[in-house]
Amino acid sequence: MQEIIQKIENADWQSITASMHQNGYSIIPNLLSNQQCETLKAEYNTPATYRKTVVMERYRFGLGEYKYFNYPLPDIIQQIRTSIYSKLAPIANTWFKVLNIDKQFPATHEELLQECHQNGQQKATVLILKYGKGGFNTLHQDLYGDIYFPIQIVLFLNEPAKDFTGGEFILTQQIPRAQSKAIVLQPVKGDVLIFTTHFKPEKGAKGYYRVNMRHGVSEVKSGERYTLGIIFHDAIS
Repeated sequence: MQEIIQKIENADWQSITASMHQNGYSIIPNLLSNQQCETLKAEYNTPATYRKTVVMERYRFGLGEYKYFNYPLPDIIQQIRTSIYSKLAPIANTWFKVLNIDKQFPATHEELLQECHQNGQQKATVLILKYGKGGFNTLHQDLYGDIYFPIQIVLFLNEPAKDFTGGEFILTQQIPRAQSKAIVLQPVKGDVLIFTTHFKPEKGAKGYYRVNMRHGVSEVKSGERYTLGIIFHDAIS
């Protein structure tokens, strides 16, 4: 566990911050080992680990399945969630400040969860997603309640072009009074993708404005694709 915390500490947070400001996303390569990815995937079929299963087709979210974890979270997920939050809070606070949004996020993840719980948001939002051939995820935002943190992460648990084909991660930027821009990413096994949950600021001629962003997954052409999503705020249900 200490090795993961050290990898997070040693990541180039200056470059990550610059990429988040410019693009709304960044990647930490090779945070998880092959064995850690395999262990997380193997837990998919352990019912006691999860509080809720969602069949995406039933709600027209796409085609696939995901499961929300119960509290307490597995140690590795808890450590990643706690450690990365403290690095992302300054980025989120900068975004809200330049956009003149009257909200600043606390320095520690524990304090953010206290705010969530005071608002009735007490359910874990960390989830593991599984897609088979034909699976996809429609464009969306993971907000879950009035208290939300504007950045989230995805851990990639298997290898594109080996374990599956297709299944690219899609981000769209909805620029005011312009056509949307699509960004197509394919991180590899063990990578962590950091991206905006809702919007990012963009500097224009008259100051900063919001660029709304959504994310999804393109159709999986073959194999199985697993990812683990870490949302930093909790949910009402």
